[in-house]
Amino acid sequence: MAFSIERLGPGDEATLALLARHDGDFDLDGRGAPLPPLPPDRARAYLANPAVLHWVAREGVEVVGFLYCLLVPLRAGDGQEVLLYEIGVQKAHRRRGAGRALLETLEAFMREHAIREVWVLADNPTAVDFYRGCGYGVEDDQPVYLTRDVTAPRR
Repeated sequence: MAFSIERLGPGDEATLALLARHDGDFDLDGRGAPLPPLPPDRARAYLANPAVLHWVAREGVEVVGFLYCLLVPLRAGDGQEVLLYEIGVQKAHRRRGAGRALLETLEAFMREHAIREVWVLADNPTAVDFYRGCGYGVEDDQPVYLTRDVTAPRR
């Protein structure tokens, strides 16, 4: 199946809002739910941010998948890498090549901009299998993933 892939940018606020409203359609069964779209000023800032790499896959005019990454500047070495933050394909369109087409678009972007490494935190076995099938691997030493809500009291 051929998909058209386009990078989102200024002027694509409606597509960004659509992705938020239909977030559950792009996630695992029982995990996703509609999200509130960004306010207009934040959507414009997000889409204008050069560190944001956000592509959508379309069949005709329908958005069937998306890939959201961030360019991460590094203090040494190659100078930058890519954090693959999120990928999603609508349930009805899975296993037809949209996810791979999105990753191929990312990899072409990386080669064009001399970026060697991309990394992703896979949080479920389906994602791990998908990324491994696309050539991703696990390094020996794995970090511990920690978070903190700065508005909550310290534990």
